[in-house]
Formats: sequence, structure tokens, C-alpha cells
Amino acid sequence: MRLPYQFFIAIRYLRSKKRFRGISINTIISIAGVALGVMTLVTVISVMDGFHEDLRNKILGVNAHIVVQSYEGTIKDADSIRGVIGGIPGVVASSPFVVGQVMLRHGQRAQGVVIKGIEPDMETYTTDVLRHLKEGRLDNLKMDSTPPGIIVGIELMRNLGLFYGDEVDVLSPVSEIGPLGMIPRMRKYRVVGYFEAGMYEYDSSLAFINIHNAQSFFRIKEGVSGLEVKVDDIYRAGEIAKEIERRLGPPYYARDWIQMNRNLFSALKLEKIVMFIILTLIILVASFNIISNLIMIVIEKSREIAILRAMGATARGIMVIFMIHGLVIGVVGTVIGTVSGYILCQLLKTYRFISLPPDIYYLSYLPVRIDPFNFLIVSVSAVLISFIATIYPSRLASRLDPVEPLRYE
Repeated sequence: MRLPYQFFIAIRYLRSKKRFRGISINTIISIAGVALGVMTLVTVISVMDGFHEDLRNKILGVNAHIVVQSYEGTIKDADSIRGVIGGIPGVVASSPFVVGQVMLRHGQRAQGVVIKGIEPDMETYTTDVLRHLKEGRLDNLKMDSTPPGIIVGIELMRNLGLFYGDEVDVLSPVSEIGPLGMIPRMRKYRVVGYFEAGMYEYDSSLAFINIHNAQSFFRIKEGVSGLEVKVDDIYRAGEIAKEIERRLGPPYYARDWIQMNRNLFSALKLEKIVMFIILTLIILVASFNIISNLIMIVIEKSREIAILRAMGATARGIMVIFMIHGLVIGVVGTVIGTVSGYILCQLLKTYRFISLPPDIYYLSYLPVRIDPFNFLIVSVSAVLISFIATIYPSRLASRLDPVEPLRYE
């Protein structure tokens, strides 16, 4: 199949005459502008996706995919409910928990925390936070010792000045009536391990004890605060949560991990959209270079355009020539930018040469997630913007009067 003559003329116009060398430089600048915009956009979106994925993994490392609770406050028949939940397609595992807010005190330091009573053998199947303890073992929570064991976050240890093996006082905000009036409920625990989830909120305000100790401390008789559920597909958690609610019925309700962190993930999604719009402006700026470049070529090639019209070329044919010319600039710039962005993302992902303060971000490097769909969207958007930029100069060339340039030839 033979290519139309417009294509060969458009490619020829990419190389200008020596006396108009500045136009070829403008062509290079136009290609570089598109390439820079595309490279920046795909790199930033990949980094933001990396942050989103890393944050999601840390949240899901501490929290279960679905949490089942009761409007009555506690769940009495946890074992039978676990049996019902286990029969739902997509459910991998479930485990009971008891949760409450307490005050931890060590020496002259004190801090409010959320204490969570867990079944050690079941917890590792629903969450990951206790699978990789920095020190200690999860089996220590199963030991019948005096005082009982507690596992705390690394930041909580630092805030209270704790070390492995130290004793800490756990005080409940619910007081008891004694001979001398209201007495706060208090019990001693021994630090038998500590974890690092990677998020300050969890590392500084979360502690784990055995579920039986939690039931005794919070005065919950044969009941639990709720059930944690792990599913095989985290993006079907909402659908499975609705099925759990349907099967259990009132007074039980289920919330998936997206519902529990809706504000955070909505903010991240909005930020990604805003960054996409802002960085697309770079490509729009590059498109103005394409417009100015084409207008200069129209001015330079006015004599050649007149000759083509005299030889029988239609206005539509002239318009196609300059559209192809601008589209080639956009496609070449997009390809260069996409390849450069992919290489830069791979370098950031492999060598991690951009460091971050870990005490602020809890990351020592920029996380990168390369999504082919994002690269495709950016590439198509860049080519589309480049094509739109060719419309005005192309119409200008097609409306050029062939008589005027040849009047004095």
C-alpha cells in the first residue's frame, strides 16, 4: 500500500533549509517539550501509585480486610458466627478480637493507647503486623505468666522509655467502686515483644495482649468485640462484607477496609487526579510550541504551498500535510517521554537513589508502582493534545491564497 504524498511532504518539512535552521531547532524544542511533559507525568503518577500501594499494604498489614461487629456491643456466639462466615466464597480466615482504650504508664510517663486482645494462633491468618516482630515472639502471648505479656509498637516503647522485658501498668478509664471511692482498674503487664508497622499512628498507639486477658480486664464474659475477616481478593471485600451482613442479619454489621479508611483513600485519589491535571499543563505548554512551529513553517513554505495548490492539491490535502507534521512531533515526543519515564521509574525502583527522611515519611526511598494503564492514558492524552494543536495552523495553511506568494515569481 502506497503512502499518500502528504506524508512524504510532512516528513520533508521536518528538515528545513540551512537559511531557516532556527525552525528545525524549534521542532526539536517542540519534541523535547512533549517528551519532558510525558516523562514527568508518568513518573509522578507512578510514584503516587507507589505511595498509595505502600500505604494500603501498611494499613492492611495491621487491619483485617473486613471487621464484623454487633450493634449490641459484644458478640456472644463468636464460634458459630465464624462458621457462617467461613462458608462464604472468598473468605480465607477469621479471628475474634477484644478492643478497648486504656492508659499505659511506665515510671513518670503515660500515654493513651488502643489495646487489642487477640487469639495468637488465629491472628496471623488475618493480619500481618505480628508476623514479623522486631523482637520477641507471638507465642509469648500464649504463656500463662505473671504478669501476663503485652506486645507494643516501637514508637510506643520510645515514648514510654520501655525496653524488652520491662513491666508496664495498664489502666482502664472505667473505674471501680472501692472503700475509698472510685478506683481506676489497673493491671501490670510485661513487654514480651514489639513490632514496627511502618505508620506512626499504629506504632505509637497500639498494643496487643491475649484475648482471655482482655476479656478479664474489660469485664467481657464469654464475648468478643468483633471478628476480623481475611478475603482472597481485597477489591471484593465490600461485596463480601455485604454478603456477611445478609447472612448474619441484624444486629451484626460488617465494614471493609475501604469503608474504614474512606477519607484517606479519597484524599489520595483526589490528589492523583489533581496532579494529573496540573502536570498535563506541561504537555499543553509543549503544544503551543507545536502551534508556533507550524505557523513558522507555513510562513516559510508559503511558496511551496502555492505551487502545490497550482499543481492540483486541494485545501484538504494541504491541511493534512501540516496535521501529519504536528502529529509526528507529538508521537515522537510521546514515545521518547514514555520510554524515558519508564527507564526513570525502573531506576527509582531498583536503585532508590532519592532518599526520604524515615522519621517523617516512614519510608527511606520513593516507592514506585509501574502501571501500564497509566502509561497508556498519558500517551494517548499527549498525542491527542498534540493533534488538537495542529488544527489551527493546518487550517491557516489550507486557506493560504496561492496567487499572492507567486505574484512576483
